[in-house]
Amino acid sequence: MTSGAEKVVIVGAGPAGIRAAEMLVSAGVKPVVIDEGMKAGGQIYRRPPDGFTRSPRELYGTEADKAVALHMLFDRMVADGLVDYYPQSSVLACANPSLYALTPSGRREFGYDRLILATGATDRLAPVPGWQSPGVYSLGATQIALKAQGVALGQRIVLAGSGPLLTLVATQLLKAGAEIAAVLDTSSFWTQMAGLPGMLARPGLVLRGLLMRAKLGRLYHPGVKNMGIDADERGPVSIRWQDAHGAMRASECDMVGIGWHLRAETQLASLAGCQFDYDTGWAQWLPRTDRMGRAAEGVYLAGDGLRILGADGAEVAGRIAANACLSDMGLAAPDSSADLRRLARYERFARGMARAFPWPADMVRKTPDDTVVCRCEGITAGQLRDGVDFGGGEANRVKSLVRVGMGRCQGRYCQLAGAELIAAKAGISVFDAGRLREQAPVRPAPIGAWVRDA
Repeated sequence: MTSGAEKVVIVGAGPAGIRAAEMLVSAGVKPVVIDEGMKAGGQIYRRPPDGFTRSPRELYGTEADKAVALHMLFDRMVADGLVDYYPQSSVLACANPSLYALTPSGRREFGYDRLILATGATDRLAPVPGWQSPGVYSLGATQIALKAQGVALGQRIVLAGSGPLLTLVATQLLKAGAEIAAVLDTSSFWTQMAGLPGMLARPGLVLRGLLMRAKLGRLYHPGVKNMGIDADERGPVSIRWQDAHGAMRASECDMVGIGWHLRAETQLASLAGCQFDYDTGWAQWLPRTDRMGRAAEGVYLAGDGLRILGADGAEVAGRIAANACLSDMGLAAPDSSADLRRLARYERFARGMARAFPWPADMVRKTPDDTVVCRCEGITAGQLRDGVDFGGGEANRVKSLVRVGMGRCQGRYCQLAGAELIAAKAGISVFDAGRLREQAPVRPAPIGAWVRDA
């Protein structure tokens, strides 16, 4: 094993990062892998702490064998000294050719010649009246608590939003013994049927999703509108909603989980010099790459941080990006043609999924003025609309006037909704409103981590 003439750093140890590392190792390259998790696996295959009693089958369901195989593969590479692995480490900034990360031992600089970003995705959230209350979580946070600690975050739970994660988290909670009061989907039955032709690119997954949906029975409600969360000082007490027939209903609860599919985690890609295009199908800004994941000089993207294709797609994209990296280094790389065909099929499925469970743009544009949009800064929809009146319809100018997107999440939770509100108020497209400029640090960091001893 040789480290090679060039240093390759991979950010992220989910399915994409693990497969990228595998391809590099097989070619004799020893990569550095930086990951925020305690153990490799990413969000979809997140591993619990040692001593956790739930089995892989209980944690990952039908994906248990895949999850365990990936875990064992990466652990073996680390144990054999084939990978330099830095867990529990957050990359805070990128200034080519260096990454600046916060590790358990403090701030550290990682130089690189080539960079593979496999940063995954985060929840895509839309503002709902009352969502700033304690006891309201994202679907991803709800799933993390269940996987990592075996905890249901409430005694009577309502899940709301749209997308496959909504059904998945609901069935996982039911299997764990949690009480679900309702599952509220903003996508109607007929909208979901419109996406079916594309989703049939992966009929096995469609069948699996239908079986999970069947387990929800009467708990599942499609075509929901006009949601609002009622809460007291302790958290939610109920959620009001309008069903597909127009009737107003209410579900008592003490916890609400919300989410509208996923958004690509792209902060580091932007700081690394990648360009972006607005994708109307996904209703978000996504990095621009070639078919092999090349995004900028010496920078490669893979997994959900590039396209939301799920765990299988992330594995394939990780291999493809690593092969592009090897080829650019002048090293022998396997033929990627089969993986590229497989990835194209996964994308057809994902496009169908995006059509079936769309981002609720109309709902967001009608957000009441007194609804909080930016939870970090407490900015309401009315304040954001006022900012458009003073500063025009450009997202960064509105940000500078009203502070939307300036908090801990750096716009991860509010940017997409904010862009819809700006575009609606200014009478322009979301594309013309633009995207917020990323800036370091992309994660909150203690000031002491940036102070060096004299």
